Amino acid sequence: MILMGYLYLAFAILSEVIATSFLKFASGPKSAWWAYAIVGVGYVASFTLLSLTLRAGVPLGIAYAIWAGVGVVVVAVISWLVFHETLSWQQLLGMALVAGGVALLEVGGVKHAVR
Repeated sequence: MILMGYLYLAFAILSEVIATSFLKFASGPKSAWWAYAIVGVGYVASFTLLSLTLRAGVPLGIAYAIWAGVGVVVVAVISWLVFHETLSWQQLLGMALVAGGVALLEVGGVKHAVR
């Protein structure tokens, strides 16, 4: 059951990353209706999948840390690759710290669950 929770979480992250990335197309003077639709559907799907993640037994703190942390890092990379936004060394360090923090939360959660 918990494995299914992490599968839901992966799809929740994917939905959130897609929705957040399309905010770029939904902002500005030439925004298109379809961009708003993708953002809305993506966020609804993401939160629905996140709730299924919790229902499957993934602890809230762990699920939210992974969802938010992975989402932040992936959106920053997409912004750099697709939209040619710059990433400073401070931002790269921040991304590494976020990834490390999420990993520590996950490891701590696994050790706690085993006790």
